[in-house]
Amino acid sequence: MQWWNGDGAARALAYEGDALLMERATGAGSLSAMAHKDHDDEASRILCAVAARLHAPRVQPLPPGLIPLERWFADLWPAAARDSGILARAAETARSLFANPREPAVLHGDIHHGNVLDFGIRGWLAIDPKGLTGDRGFDFANIFCNPDAAIATAPGRLARQVAVVAETARIERTRLLQWIVAYAGLSAAWHLDDGDAESAKLPLMVAEIALQAAG
Repeated sequence: MQWWNGDGAARALAYEGDALLMERATGAGSLSAMAHKDHDDEASRILCAVAARLHAPRVQPLPPGLIPLERWFADLWPAAARDSGILARAAETARSLFANPREPAVLHGDIHHGNVLDFGIRGWLAIDPKGLTGDRGFDFANIFCNPDAAIATAPGRLARQVAVVAETARIERTRLLQWIVAYAGLSAAWHLDDGDAESAKLPLMVAEIALQAAG
């Protein structure tokens, strides 16, 4: 948060250990509400615009402690080894992406409708970064698992938002679909490791839809 210095993210006013004091989001806008009120495309474009600001190169040295994406995916491999279905496909897809890295950037790691807030005159800004580094395409994947199951799995929604995000973020459609599959598999693995099979259903469904879209 300090490294971004308020550019694309909320300003960090003070911190101690894991505690952070940041500026308050005072705007009345909500990306989740927009998605529910037939402004899903606009919400996705806002998320892409915020991500672009976060990914932009900066002159100062990289912040310490960034986690490489390969390490972030560590929980997917054992989960996939126990599953011959979607998780195995997700792991295979992730390994393919890691074998062909592109466009490295400092990543937020959890961009979605609840982590980009309306800060009034300062515009839409991100909160709650995970502090990752790797292919910028990863940062767009969680958009497709949000804002909730009803929207994320609605017929035609993923295909439409893939087109919107691919155009806005200037990322290849096929590669974007691959990141959606990989991320959704990782998300499902986390839920399953926590013993929460019910919560794993959404990312598994999203991964399946993305696999079908990718052919």
